[in-house]
Amino acid sequence: MYKVISFLNFIFYISVVFLIIIYLFPGSLLGFFLYKDFNVQPNLIHNPFGTNINHFIGFFCVSILGLFLHLKRDNFKNLVFGLICLSIILEILQLIVPNRAFEIYDLSANFIGVLVAYFLVKIYKFFSKP
Repeated sequence: MYKVISFLNFIFYISVVFLIIIYLFPGSLLGFFLYKDFNVQPNLIHNPFGTNINHFIGFFCVSILGLFLHLKRDNFKNLVFGLICLSIILEILQLIVPNRAFEIYDLSANFIGVLVAYFLVKIYKFFSKP
């Protein structure tokens, strides 16, 4: 079981690094891999909200993995705070990255992704008490 938890922790930290790279790369890495064009920002799910859903999905997935891994540790609240700060900092840094732009809707989607993951973990924790 320890090896599984260690592997999942590794995946969590690699996911955070991947999220940072995706956010701070001047252009769209996903657009390059899917369409061979750095200027195209693909939608992970076809929706009327544009790429905001990508931000929600990215932060939700990373947050849910990290929060479940650190559920019974003392640093659980620090991780929540860190993920929220990361979502804010990455969006603000897009002000200085070429070909990227700060958008309040993206920041909101990041923040909501972390909050939804947090509340789902808290609901799980509430109902899993013996």
